Order: sequence, then C-alpha cells, then structure tokens
Amino acid sequence: MSSTIWSVDEHLEDILATVKPLEPIELQLPDAQGCVLVEDVTVRIALPPFDNSSMDGYAVRTSDVAGASEEFPAALTVIGDVAAGSGRTLMVGPGEAARIMTGAPLPPGAEAVVPVEWTDGGTGGGPADTMRAASGAPEGASGEVRVHRPVEARAHVRARGSDVQAGDLALEAGTVLGPPQIGLLAAIGRATVKVRPRPRVVVLSTGSELVQPGLELATGQIYDSNSFALTAAARDAGAIAYRVGAVTDDAETLRATIEDQLIRADMIVTTGGVSVGAYDVVKEALSSVGDEDEPGSGIDFRKLAMQPGKPQGFGSIGPEHTPLLALPGNPVSSYVSFELFVRPAIRALMGLKDVHRPKTRAALSVDKPLSSPAGKRQFLRGTYDEESGTVTPVGGAGSHLIAALARANALITVPEDATEVEPATEVDVVLLG
Repeated sequence: MSSTIWSVDEHLEDILATVKPLEPIELQLPDAQGCVLVEDVTVRIALPPFDNSSMDGYAVRTSDVAGASEEFPAALTVIGDVAAGSGRTLMVGPGEAARIMTGAPLPPGAEAVVPVEWTDGGTGGGPADTMRAASGAPEGASGEVRVHRPVEARAHVRARGSDVQAGDLALEAGTVLGPPQIGLLAAIGRATVKVRPRPRVVVLSTGSELVQPGLELATGQIYDSNSFALTAAARDAGAIAYRVGAVTDDAETLRATIEDQLIRADMIVTTGGVSVGAYDVVKEALSSVGDEDEPGSGIDFRKLAMQPGKPQGFGSIGPEHTPLLALPGNPVSSYVSFELFVRPAIRALMGLKDVHRPKTRAALSVDKPLSSPAGKRQFLRGTYDEESGTVTPVGGAGSHLIAALARANALITVPEDATEVEPATEVDVVLLG
C-alpha cells in the first residue's frame, strides 16, 4: 500500500489497461441477447424472398379492372385461395382473380392486388369490410367477385428484396444485440451468431454487521443493501451478475469465499473493508494473493483524490488472473465507485468501443454556493432536467445518504481545483441512464 494519492483518471486508466475483452463464442440467438457481435453479418437471402401481398384482397390483372367503379364493377371469376405459406401456385388468367392473404406470394399472371374493401367480397352486395375465412367465404374460394375500383400495376405488392437484398450488410461487428437485431438475424435465417459473451460478475459484500433483507435486525446491525444495488447495476451494465450474501469480517472466510467464486467469475466486485480501520478485512484477505509468475498481479489498495470513494482496490486474482475491484462499503461511495470504475470495466469485457456513460454540461441549480474539498474530484448526486438544461443536487455531500441516491439520475462532477461553485455555473454531468 503506497502513500501516493491517485487521481480518478489514473485509477480508471489502470483498470481499463488490464481488463481485456472476453474471447468470442458462437451462441444460439436466444442466448446472444445483450452480447456484442464480433463479425459483420451479411444477408444470405433477400427479404422478403418473393413478391407478396401487403393486403387481404384479390390478385388480379390490371387490364381486367381498368375503368371499374361501384356503378360498373368488373366481374371476375375467383379461381382459388393463396394463403401465406401455402406451396400451391395458381395461374391467374384473363378475367380471373385469386383470393390472397397478407404476406402470401403474388401468383403468376397477377400484376396487382385489389384490397377486399374495394370489392363485394364475393357476396354480390355492396363493398365488403373484411376478408372472410375460406370456409365461410360465400364463393367458397371460387365463384365471382365484383371489383369497384381500378388498380395500377404492382399496387399493394411488396417487392422481393424490398427490405434487404442478398449480400447486403445486415449488422456490423460491434453491434449490441437487442430484440430488433435478434429478430433480423432470425429473419435472414441465422440460428447462431459469433459474439463476446456477457461477462459474469460476482458481487459480494463484507461486514459482520450486515443482515439479509427480510430478517430481523439486532442491535448494531444494518441491512445489506450494497450487494443488491451493485448486482442490479452490473446487470444494468450488461453483465450476468451473481450476488453472494454478506461475508463476515474474517480474512480466511473471505479469501475462501472469493476462491470458491472464481469458477464462475469473469470479474469479482467486493464492497466494504478497504479503508484503514482495524477490521478492513478485504485488504487483509487479499494483500497476499498475488501470483508469483505474474508481475504486477495481486490487489493494489489505493487512496484516490475523490469524494466520496477515496479508498479503492484493484488487481487480478487466481489462475485466470480474474480482475477484482474492491469498493468502499459506504452505500453511496460504493455506487459512485461502481459507476466510475466497475461499469466501464464490464463494458470493456463485453468488447464495447465506448465504455462510458454519456456526459453533458448543465447549469447548477442551487440557492447558495456549493463547497468542495480542495484537491479532490467531488461527485454529487443530482437530478438533471433536460428541458431547462439544469441540474439540482440531491441529498447533500454525505456518503451514507442512500435515499437521495434513489432520486438521482445524474452525477455532478466538481473538479479538483474548485473549492466553491456558484449558482448557475456550468458543470459536467454524468447521465445515469
């Protein structure tokens, strides 16, 4: 443990220099959601793969309905049904029409589709308002239909390849696969895709005073909120997160717990036990875990020029050199530290190019000047209002005020050299999603 004071940027640079993207794997589409694509995906077949109808109606030749009106309808012989997915083909000849459903292939001979509302639907009466099921159709899918309006060639026809053509780039490497992207991959016939897997992040909190929610508190005990908040934050960042209940303040127990978790971890995050007290169990448990064969391995405990979150630990552990980030135990300190250090590390494991939250500038909405400690970068919780371009601090500077955190949607950054910030000053704001 050195007496050096590190800057926020130096600490983050060290983390991002160490954390390497996970190796790509081939995954089935349902398992690839939330993962980052590592290859360009090109379209093998055109979409749609054939000319098809965009309406329920009748496939016709345009010359047969030229000049049709309600007063003088064109009467056509219905030769059968074309349903989506039906393999049989009908040939539409002069004076003929085929009943056609939305998405069904345009039959040979037909040049356009007349919507059912422009016909009598085969009833011999006025305009139809809907297509009847084949079983209930008055002409039984044969008989006669009267068409009340003309159509131009290709009317209500979706052309083959009008969505994408074979050989087109469907998705490029680096894309995060959300629901629309998964849908596109399925539509072009891809069952599997090569991605970087979502990182597995194990979160554990330390402290003999911590009790799991739902149990009764005894004197001197508090509920373990950190492990829940950080597990949720890790999921939100894109990880598969595993929460380990609080570990008591015993170095051997903690070391054994961490070693047990390595089997399922691409990263371990601890909270609590990293400052300079007598019971700083994380520091005690991890100060001797370096791999002899790995220079610079082990966990480095540092003091950072920031508030909240001064004590931080970072390094690698175990045979796979699994990254471990040790965060302070204070609920707000641990959450702010997660946003600044753990979230970018998770995004780096995923192989994303941009690992940072979006930032903006906003006018500080306060009644009196804010004070900030000299030489430290301060992070205040705030509510950012996009319309007015202002940000309002919530909950004061205390690092334990967790209720205020639930109302915040931003972190206000006060630079190291500022000791006072006047109302309406433009400040940097980190937007918390």
